[in-house]
Amino acid sequence: MENKKYYLSEFELHDGECFISFNIVTIDFENRKARIASTRQGKITVMDYELIEDKNGKLYFEYGQFYERVDIENFEEV
Repeated sequence: MENKKYYLSEFELHDGECFISFNIVTIDFENRKARIASTRQGKITVMDYELIEDKNGKLYFEYGQFYERVDIENFEEV
């Protein structure tokens, strides 16, 4: 997979309280890491997440206290 394809791509998730916007900053496919900027109620946080591969070969990371699955393929260019 090509990193440029995902640069600053966005995904939005509702966590039960509010919407959270995720933007991909970088993806390191070799080391299975993604640097993600998340925006929740006006606060921006940048974190590194471990990329996990499911049985179908799709990559995702887990977010929040309930380990919500966020699929990389659901991100769209903005």
